[in-house]
Amino acid sequence: MIEAISCGGVVIYRGKVLVLYKNIHHRYEGWVLPKGTVEEGENHEMTALREVKEETDVDAKIIKYIDKTSYNFTVPEGEVEKDVHWFLMRSNSYHSRPQREEFFEDSGYYKYHEAIHLLKFPNEKEILEKAYNEYLELKRAKLWTNRNF
Repeated sequence: MIEAISCGGVVIYRGKVLVLYKNIHHRYEGWVLPKGTVEEGENHEMTALREVKEETDVDAKIIKYIDKTSYNFTVPEGEVEKDVHWFLMRSNSYHSRPQREEFFEDSGYYKYHEAIHLLKFPNEKEILEKAYNEYLELKRAKLWTNRNF
């Protein structure tokens, strides 16, 4: 078993969620949240912020840790067990630009019910639900303001 760790973000701006559309030669297609592999010398927060920036060109800010998801997949070297650590993040604009080198064709901010419907993977839908509920709690408590973050 090969162990891998990635980190990513649920990025929100004005109540909308940032998602990416990936298309690798029509073999792998779907909407996903930004995430990627931890590099040497990085902690989870650094990785999540770097991956969001690389994949979407968004300068996000971490608000809080949400949770970890896990899944398995197979590569020629064997089976990979991957843990992904997720953070609730905010941005300060609707700007995004998909990273073409990683086969991202589109990116944008969508209403919660649109984003959760678009996402390809059930574990990303679950993390979006948790993160969005955290966002709503912070908003209800009047803690989701530019002055606070």
